[in-house]
Amino acid sequence: MARVRSWVSGALAAVVGLSLAGCSSTGGKRAEERAARAAAVGKAAVNTPRWKFAMVTHSGDGDTFWDIVQKGSQQAAAKDNIKFLYSHSEEGQQQAQLVQTAIDQKVDGLIVTLAKPDSMKAVVAKAEKAGIPVITVNSGSAESKKFGALSHIGQDETIAGEAVGNELNKRGRKKALCVLHEQGNVGHEQRCAGAKKTFHGTMQNIYVDGTNMPDVQSSIEAKLQADHSIDSVVTLGAPFADAAVQAKNTAGSKAEVDTFDLNAKVAAALQKGTLGFAVDQQPYLQGYEAVDLLWLYKYNRNVLGGGLPVLTGPQVITKQDASALAAYTQRGTR
Repeated sequence: MARVRSWVSGALAAVVGLSLAGCSSTGGKRAEERAARAAAVGKAAVNTPRWKFAMVTHSGDGDTFWDIVQKGSQQAAAKDNIKFLYSHSEEGQQQAQLVQTAIDQKVDGLIVTLAKPDSMKAVVAKAEKAGIPVITVNSGSAESKKFGALSHIGQDETIAGEAVGNELNKRGRKKALCVLHEQGNVGHEQRCAGAKKTFHGTMQNIYVDGTNMPDVQSSIEAKLQADHSIDSVVTLGAPFADAAVQAKNTAGSKAEVDTFDLNAKVAAALQKGTLGFAVDQQPYLQGYEAVDLLWLYKYNRNVLGGGLPVLTGPQVITKQDASALAAYTQRGTR
């Protein structure tokens, strides 16, 4: 839509410019009148309705991944003339209450995550009963259609996990630790299960308290000290990769640390070689497309995906790829 508007504006400007160049003073006056009319047409073309969309996620406090999602959403909202509201809670019941608050505010569209689908099912049904279109993002691709959402935007977590298993095989790894930082998150379970499915070696899950980074580090450290045959540690979020590296160093382990998700710190660690690889699901794109697809549905009843998820990943990022992404991670959009 934005490209079409730009093309129209550019074409109008070109026509006006040619008219001014080839006319007399009388023709110039007419050209000015035509320019004014053209400007009015261009202004009308972007005069779209002002709607209010809410995004409610399962994020905990301080999660840089969701900062990137929000940047994408805010950029699309600014383009689409949308008032954008964001709220979050890692507790399923609290997240559901936040969705109910958005319904009570009579928002025009909802974007929700389904990391804890049992807690969200009833309130998503309430939104739809109220006539509020819903798009799911990031978590819950398996439940999205069953819950009545228009589309799901994100990566298939099982496929992403399988990509990790395949990459570990390429690197000759034999024994891996999969670090789950949020119990009850179905997407995290799917990631580790997918990795275990394709990995030719042995993979063990370890559950840590993601809200307590010292606990994350000490738990991983204890595992690595107890078993020096572990040659790979896979974390499920960028903020936990650094804790795993610290745990590895303290434990005197030679294990490679790999992670899901990308941010500036992860990109720098990839370049230095302290991380092996990262699996990027492009959170900026998830936020941007969620708002844009809701806008398209409200404006023109468009739906993408044909009932299937709109995939934004997985993309395996290695040391060779990281330098090309550094500028984007520094500005906080990758």
